[in-house]
Amino acid sequence: MVKVIMGIKGTGKTKHLAQLVNEAAADEREGVVCIEHGPNMMFEINYRARLVNAMEYDIHRAVFLKGFISGLVAGNYDISHIFIDSLYKIASELEVKDGDYSKVEEFLDWLEEFSGAHGVKFTLTISDRVENATDGIKKYF
Repeated sequence: MVKVIMGIKGTGKTKHLAQLVNEAAADEREGVVCIEHGPNMMFEINYRARLVNAMEYDIHRAVFLKGFISGLVAGNYDISHIFIDSLYKIASELEVKDGDYSKVEEFLDWLEEFSGAHGVKFTLTISDRVENATDGIKKYF
């Protein structure tokens, strides 16, 4: 399962994501991981959730993020939910230019396939106008 929270900067996506992380950490018996760009959520996230600063691991492209996620799950079979805050900041080449959302859709489809294969849920934020979302992105709302 993949869920996308989309909106422009300042609409409360990160705050909402932090709330979802904390709820998952309280409710789920298995591991909860939150990948963020920088140490922005350090004081907002429940200690039961593993908070990962993507910049500490030099994650700046989608292929690195895929590898990082794969490694997390391979090394920790108890991970049930991975949250990703600010997808475009972490994987900068996914940021949409000229209205081409194909790379974002491809990444989301990969997450969905990975989710089904490994039983891990994903929730992520994308900073963009909701009305710009393609059908390939809307299916994850």
